[in-house]
Amino acid sequence: MNLFYRTQGEGPPLIILHGLFGSADNWIPIAKRLEKIRKVYMIDQRNHGQSPHHPNFNYDCMLDDLYTFIEQHNLEAPDILGHSMGGKVAMHFAVKYPDELSKLIVVDIGPKFYPIHHDVILEGLKDIDIKKIKSREQADAELADYVESIIVRKFLLKNLKRTAGGYDWKMNLDVIYDQIANVGTGLKSKDRFSHDTLFIRGGLSNYILDQDLENIKIHFPKATLETIPKTSHWVHSEKPEELADILNHFLQSK
Repeated sequence: MNLFYRTQGEGPPLIILHGLFGSADNWIPIAKRLEKIRKVYMIDQRNHGQSPHHPNFNYDCMLDDLYTFIEQHNLEAPDILGHSMGGKVAMHFAVKYPDELSKLIVVDIGPKFYPIHHDVILEGLKDIDIKKIKSREQADAELADYVESIIVRKFLLKNLKRTAGGYDWKMNLDVIYDQIANVGTGLKSKDRFSHDTLFIRGGLSNYILDQDLENIKIHFPKATLETIPKTSHWVHSEKPEELADILNHFLQSK
């Protein structure tokens, strides 16, 4: 599959993988802060953004997509960063293809299994009658019955695109809805990646708990954990400067 992507900067390659409902565009502010030390490749993963839609949506497929992308662009051992679902892709890729990357960065997700917890959001998105939407404000009003946070609604509604007849979804909402259980898949007990690895969590997020560090160390023995205070799961949106500072330090360390 040929994935849509954006690039920023010059230097050794860094691939960024967005999370569920996200896109490459979400990471442009971070890429701009790293452009002096890395050539950043921001990828739209399958069924998201401007990348192709496909009926299969699981980590095996997304690993194949990433492997193909690295080959197509002749990237030699890039650093890989993933947020949330993108972090799961990055972790699964690292343990399957350890020689295909250098450093690994995982933002606000762990290697453990996560039960379905986006069901309310998905129900809200599915309940929007997309063919009758006349404005983003109308879509926002309908989604507000399910999602209280204005910030989260704005993020989700970045998936709307204008068409000749009105609006449609950029993402493949039906396939994501049907296969959402695949997103929570954890690593297998034997999975290991021995290169330098950085986990970053939001201090207000519950995706990585203190007790998860032991399990992280089993899979990633060289892992370190950084916490950005007063930040939720959307670390890159809420604290871009603090996140970029941590990334700069880790990427330039030996």
